[in-house]
Amino acid sequence: MRGAGKTGEKGERLFAAVLGLAATTAVTALVLIAFFVCREGWPGLERVGLLAFLFGRRWDPASGVFGVLPQLIGSFYVTLGALALAIPFGVGGAVFLAEFAPAWMAAILRPAVALLAAIPSVVYGFVAMNLLLPLLQGPTGGLGVSLLAGAVVLAVMILPTLIGVCEDAIRAVPAEFRQASLGLGAGHWQTVWRVVLPAARPGILAAVILGAGRAIGETMAVMMVTGNVYVIPRSILRPGATLTGTIALEFAYAGPEHQRALFAVGIVLFVFIMLMNAAAQIIARLAGKGEKAR
Repeated sequence: MRGAGKTGEKGERLFAAVLGLAATTAVTALVLIAFFVCREGWPGLERVGLLAFLFGRRWDPASGVFGVLPQLIGSFYVTLGALALAIPFGVGGAVFLAEFAPAWMAAILRPAVALLAAIPSVVYGFVAMNLLLPLLQGPTGGLGVSLLAGAVVLAVMILPTLIGVCEDAIRAVPAEFRQASLGLGAGHWQTVWRVVLPAARPGILAAVILGAGRAIGETMAVMMVTGNVYVIPRSILRPGATLTGTIALEFAYAGPEHQRALFAVGIVLFVFIMLMNAAAQIIARLAGKGEKAR
């Protein structure tokens, strides 16, 4: 018995060491990536100036002028539009799978939703170019390339993340909550709307932030349908450019100064995503405290 106990303790220590090594490796990789991007991009920020870089309206590498305000606004439009389109379908799909779908239907729909995440982004771009852009030619008054097209494509691409995380959050709500609500005379839909969704709010907010991170980091599909025009878009129906699209389009032929500016764009993306993750944690904690207070 003592030998078995010692063997179990050694196995636990080994397992903990492996997990610690994996976590340390992940953190180290993140720190190294951040260090490399900042080292390469900071000289570009110093030369242009932080305010001039962030709020400059003109991006002209040939003239040495680097202002990313058009790309910032374009990324904001595309990400916000994708979330506005995807959140109702994502949360609704998660509620249906977790609460209302028959077992046989859920067994079919879950793999189908997961399969959306396995489709390469370039395939989404090709499909959008051939099916979506012709539909948008009338509303946009042009070829159909627009920030709206990028938002629609991204909305489809982030659906697996939204549905998967939201469903997990909904299923994590204790069954006692549902039983208490039903016992008080509430119907199934009333229980879901008034009890389950509020209790799952922190997880749903986390899913939204994860979806936003996926949306703002997507490159190929968005680049194929937004037009990549470096002007401040007057609306989401106009062509525009994104931060990630700028890096993907120009890095292959960029000179040293141009490359430093593109790495500076990477710094902006890095900081923006970190702020989003921090906001997600704060919102989730506040939502959790609010539920406990109730």
